[in-house]
Amino acid sequence: MSSTEHELAGDTPESEWREVQQSAEFAQLRARLRRFVFPMTGLFLLWYLLYVLLADYAHGFMSTKLVDNINVGLVFGLLQFVSTFVITGLYVRYADRKLDPIADKIRDEIEGGAK
Repeated sequence: MSSTEHELAGDTPESEWREVQQSAEFAQLRARLRRFVFPMTGLFLLWYLLYVLLADYAHGFMSTKLVDNINVGLVFGLLQFVSTFVITGLYVRYADRKLDPIADKIRDEIEGGAK
């Protein structure tokens, strides 16, 4: 079947994707993704903003020595990197449990329908 015949039959790739995007499974996938991404992004931005504000306005606190030449500012800065890796790990775990099963189901329906 040529692409013109597909278009006349109403099963163009665009219409198939539109159908998938309007499905309940896809809406659930988007909702679950947003349920994780938006709050985690907000928390990380607040944590980063706290670090920046403390570095700018709390020089005495941030320069407080903890051990030898290690001060509070250095520890907070390193914790920024640690928090990035923790968030990545949490996302992978969340995606494995909550997102991937739905995405796999959608993919199977699309690929199964194409055969």
